[in-house]
Amino acid sequence: RNMSSAGPEGRKKMRECEGLIDSLVYYIQGAIADHEPNDKATENCVCILHNLSYQLEIELPESYAQSIYMQRRNISSNDKTPGCFGTRSRKVKEKQQDTPLPEEKSSPKGVESLWHSTLIRIYLSLIAKSTRNYTQEASLGALQNLTAGTGPMPFAVARTVVLKANGLPSIRAMLHVSHPAVKKTAVSLLRNLSRNTSLQSDIAREVLPDLVSILPEFVPGSDIACETTASICYTLFNLTQGSSHNARLLLSAHGLPKVIAISMNDSNMFSKASRAASVLLYSLWSHTDLHSAYKK
Repeated sequence: RNMSSAGPEGRKKMRECEGLIDSLVYYIQGAIADHEPNDKATENCVCILHNLSYQLEIELPESYAQSIYMQRRNISSNDKTPGCFGTRSRKVKEKQQDTPLPEEKSSPKGVESLWHSTLIRIYLSLIAKSTRNYTQEASLGALQNLTAGTGPMPFAVARTVVLKANGLPSIRAMLHVSHPAVKKTAVSLLRNLSRNTSLQSDIAREVLPDLVSILPEFVPGSDIACETTASICYTLFNLTQGSSHNARLLLSAHGLPKVIAISMNDSNMFSKASRAASVLLYSLWSHTDLHSAYKK
């Protein structure tokens, strides 16, 4: 567990170690099957997998990365920008949500297991069943790592979490725990998921009222609570930016007074949350059909 947080080279060596990832997954599966999701060894295993999933898409060798995705569309060679896997056109990023993804391997090995639906379901199971805060946080954090970025892998993992594995109820429950780091990581995961436009209606329906309910009435005093507040605002921004319906949902959940109060804090110490709330307000005002409701 300590070595897995030693940086890129350490992660690379551990990912390449034959049988290591498979053994960790095997142990966790056994613990869940035996109804023992709270033992220390399970926590250690999940924390290792959490660390090994950090920046996974960026750190995979390009030759390997190309082999796990179907061939991309033929695109013109101009207007190219560097991406996770070398040179990539902006058009690919814009069309990422239409990119066909490969069929999952029925028996993944090694690094392939890190983003496979089997492990995604294991994380969601641990979030729901474990009462150890570190295990919950590591499971949420692994999913947060896997859904970061703009490539096909984060998009595929996000779709698995929301649509295939029905993970939103388990994540939503973590919004209401008392442990601040668990709550912060759950919100960060939802922020990543909410960037996918095809998932926004499901996410809004399932968790938008909960996100509004945990928004503070004012900017909180601690750094971690301040970061969590900013993350909630950016998640709500993603969900409401292109949807008047979702903006109305925020309004009916009595979110507007909270967002206004957070945006009006002048202290530099809390500017991150205030800035995020201001961005959200600006976006909400773009729905001209709601102006009269806002004014009321």
